[in-house]
Amino acid sequence: MDGNSDAANGLPPNVAPDDKDWTWVLRKRCPECGFEASAISGREVSGIVRDSVPRWQRVLARPDASQRPEPQVWSALEYGCHARDVFTLFEKRAGLMLGEDNPQFANWDQDATALADRYSEQLPTVVAAELAVAGERVARAFDSVRADQWDRAGQRSNGDNFTVESLGQYFVHDVVHHLADVHG
Repeated sequence: MDGNSDAANGLPPNVAPDDKDWTWVLRKRCPECGFEASAISGREVSGIVRDSVPRWQRVLARPDASQRPEPQVWSALEYGCHARDVFTLFEKRAGLMLGEDNPQFANWDQDATALADRYSEQLPTVVAAELAVAGERVARAFDSVRADQWDRAGQRSNGDNFTVESLGQYFVHDVVHHLADVHG
C-alpha cells in the first residue's frame, strides 16, 4: 500500500507490509531478538505469555507509547494492539487444532487489521487491559493441552503445517520479538 494514501485519510503512514515467512524461527534462533523457539516446549508457552503481559503493560504506560519512533515504524501502542490480536488469533487457532482434525486456518492480514482497527488511535490503557485478558485466555488454552494433543496438526492458509507445540513456539516468538521491538 502507498503510505501517502493513508496520510490523506487521516491515518499515520503505512508501515511496509511484513510479507516474510517467519516459520524459519522454528528451526533456528532469531538473530533480531535472540529467541530460540525450538528450545522451548509447548508446556512453556503459557508461562512466556503470562510473563510478557506485565512487560507489555509497562510499555503501554509510557508517555510516548502512541508516538512512532519513525514514520514507517509502528508505535509501542500499535505493537501492543498487534500483540493483543495475536493472543486472540492463536487462542482460536489452538482451539481449532484441539477440536478438529487438521484444520486450515483462515488467512489473517495483520497490516489490513492495523489500518481497519485504527491501531494508532486506540487508547493505551484500554489496550493494556484487553491485552491482559487476551493473554490469560491464550495462556489457558495452552495450559489445557493434554500430553497426547501436542502433536495434533493444523495448517496455515499458505500450506505451512504446524503441530500444537510448533504453533505455540511460533506464536511466542512473535510475542517476544515484538517486545524486543519496543524495548520491553
